[in-house]
Amino acid sequence: MISKKIQKAFNDQINAELFSAYLYLSMSAYFESINLPGFAGWMRTQSQEEIFHAMKFFHHINDRGGRAKLSAIETPEVEWSSALQAFKDAYAHEEKVTGMINKLVDLALKESDHASNAFLQWFVTEQVEEEMNTDNVVQKLKLAGESTNALLMLDRELGARIFTMPADSGK
Repeated sequence: MISKKIQKAFNDQINAELFSAYLYLSMSAYFESINLPGFAGWMRTQSQEEIFHAMKFFHHINDRGGRAKLSAIETPEVEWSSALQAFKDAYAHEEKVTGMINKLVDLALKESDHASNAFLQWFVTEQVEEEMNTDNVVQKLKLAGESTNALLMLDRELGARIFTMPADSGK
């Protein structure tokens, strides 16, 4: 049985993951508006990943006898000054999410909820990948500088990314 404290924290995390999906979908719309369809596709894929993350929490709560409860999702930003600024913001957001996951691990340990702690380890590892992937694009955009050619090459590269459901997804 999941404790009320963990259930509330996980429900809050569902909201945070869905906000992340909204944020990345908003970034996708921004990239579409400035004719960078590869960047837009990368962000749509990121949005799908965030929905998948929310659903992992949703199922964990329900599987442990709790109840997932949805709440209003904050409105994300809609404009950025450049592709670099959008990805810097995405990277900062991933760092924030990492902090949230770490606090959930701390809570699971404090509550001696070993099932939730084990569940959260997937997210600990996932956040390393999320930060790395986003920072990788930030660094490439910094290298590209003002080069339109480099930006268009990166747009093509990012457009190849697709969402693949992880093999261990369970539900």
